[in-house]
Amino acid sequence: MGKGIFFTGTDTGVGKTLVGGGLAALLREKGIDVGVMKPVESGCRRENGKLIPSDALFLREMAACKDDLSLINPYALEPPLSPAQAAELENIEIKLDVIREAYEKLSSRHDVVLVEGAGGLMTPLNAKYFMADLPRELGGLGVLVVSRNVLGTISQTLLTVSYAKTAAIDVFGVILNRTVRENEPANEHNENAIRRWVPVPFLGSIPYLANLDRETILRAMRNNVNIEPLLRYLGS
Repeated sequence: MGKGIFFTGTDTGVGKTLVGGGLAALLREKGIDVGVMKPVESGCRRENGKLIPSDALFLREMAACKDDLSLINPYALEPPLSPAQAAELENIEIKLDVIREAYEKLSSRHDVVLVEGAGGLMTPLNAKYFMADLPRELGGLGVLVVSRNVLGTISQTLLTVSYAKTAAIDVFGVILNRTVRENEPANEHNENAIRRWVPVPFLGSIPYLANLDRETILRAMRNNVNIEPLLRYLGS
């Protein structure tokens, strides 16, 4: 049975999928057999009557794995809302047993499975559970936090990491991701601030990427992210 790593964000739209896909490609480059999972994806576009989970497809492409999309993404939802809200509108019940079974199948096939959450740790998953419950429900996965490199990220990152600690969730570290081209003073100072005040390892800061092709993302990961803590966790 392989190991798992859970990705969460300080918010939605912070670049979890980019970071997760980049790390999947980087680990694959180092000879590690990587599987990926996006248990619930809302805001899926519909083409020819079929929902297309673009984040899940991107992760699969970056990991260069061939697992069935139904395992990678057990729940694809159309409304651009939290998983719980989107599922309720579509009269779908999100079941942790379904997610757990898919994860266990993927884990049996790969050295490591990268699992991307939706939004932040307190994003509702269903009427009873939140995203913070998934790392525990999937066997106690270690967590990486992706933060947006903008003004305000210090508080958001501290709140996410602080909550994780109170919930007994093991956080490997934080990765900053710059999502917009425009410059602001915080862009240059957030890294030092997070190193100073956030009590988990800082793993790197990804610059704004105008192109999101595989090689551009992989190069940015190689040059800007320290994956040694992950490699130690994986026993590589």
